Amino acid sequence: MLVAVEFTAEQRKLSRTAKLARTAANGGADDSDGRNLVDRNDATAAERIDLDTEASIAEFEELARSAGAAVLATVRQRRPRPDAATLIGKGKLEEIEGIVASTGADLLLFDHDLTPSQLRNLEAAMSCRVIDRTQLILDIFARHARTREGQLQVELAQLEYQLPRLAGRGKSMSQLGGGIGTRGPGETQLETDRRKINLRIDHVKEQLDSVRRIRRQQRQRREAVPVPVVALVGYTNAGKSTLFNALTEAGVLESSRMFATLDPKLRQLRLPSRRKILLSDTVGFIRNLPHTLVTSFRATLEEVERAELLLHVQDASSPMAEEQRQQVLKVLGELDVAGKPMLDVLNKVDLLPAPEQAGLERPGRILVSALHKTGLESLMLAIDTALVADPLVEAAFRIPQSEGRVMAALEAGATVTSKRFDGNLVYLAAVGPQSLLHRYRRFREREAAVW
Repeated sequence: MLVAVEFTAEQRKLSRTAKLARTAANGGADDSDGRNLVDRNDATAAERIDLDTEASIAEFEELARSAGAAVLATVRQRRPRPDAATLIGKGKLEEIEGIVASTGADLLLFDHDLTPSQLRNLEAAMSCRVIDRTQLILDIFARHARTREGQLQVELAQLEYQLPRLAGRGKSMSQLGGGIGTRGPGETQLETDRRKINLRIDHVKEQLDSVRRIRRQQRQRREAVPVPVVALVGYTNAGKSTLFNALTEAGVLESSRMFATLDPKLRQLRLPSRRKILLSDTVGFIRNLPHTLVTSFRATLEEVERAELLLHVQDASSPMAEEQRQQVLKVLGELDVAGKPMLDVLNKVDLLPAPEQAGLERPGRILVSALHKTGLESLMLAIDTALVADPLVEAAFRIPQSEGRVMAALEAGATVTSKRFDGNLVYLAAVGPQSLLHRYRRFREREAAVW
């Protein structure tokens, strides 16, 4: 059973500010005109809020299904501010308890983060388990973690979530431990459990540091041969894995379930210029992504931090596309990578009619359908153009025919625009990555356009 709560105090405050701004913009209209204008704006704002609420609830229901839950009922509440004790208030609490009893629900999911005291009070009042939004997302992450690194990061996030919620779990947490040496002012069960969790957190962090050290060594070896990294980022279920498969034929899992991709994937990709890049598929973001998850999964998101170019994959068919875009940019800001070069890749355009597709076209956007593999050529060309760290340059070479290894490397990694033979020499012009052409500068016939 799901509970979605919307708090309207801030919305009213913002609405009032908007009213004043609109009045000023209209040159201080008289009370009648201003009132009519405000009424119309309020109606539009209310419709937008209702749409946002519906999309938010639909997303939360999909989260619950991704965790394996069957949704029996959804309860909505709109109140000015959260109740300090239970979030929802006494009256709504009694209503929900009645619905739980009638439906036989054994789990109550809140689309909101609950404080330790709110969670304790709700569990005391309900006849079923209570889980908040963060705990639900952590459960989904735990289901999809496959690598040792992913499992460690999930465990760290779960432990950090549990630690402040130990207090108030009943009288058993206040009892003294049994056995010799625990009589009198001994260590309480709460202190024992807290100490154990802190020790486990320290141990997991040490293991993650070891994983990061190994990944850093692997990355250093990889960077010895300069291959740019391009990372796919975006909202969960935007189609990143489908696009990753369409570009690389990697065969990674494609699923409509949220957070189906948790562990990072890295594959080599050859661009139209024949230069090679490493394409990285990363975990999807979501509205109100818990900060503890961003911190715990920083190791997984290191490829985003190291990437020279980000491909922001967006679901063009979603009515909440702009809000989802802003949520992704917010998380990228927390990772300190918001300033990286980025291409907007609008996926699932096959679900839109032609006039709407035309309305989305603008510079800096690439429209694709990863499912039908359309628009991929334009995307590859855009990636080629956007990679400025190792730009494409033109150079002419005079190579002895005995240097077959050099000619093979140039033909494999660059585009040969002309080639002619003159005795024992091969005169060859090529356009390719600066790092590759510079490697064979001793065979240059003349200075390249850019060195």
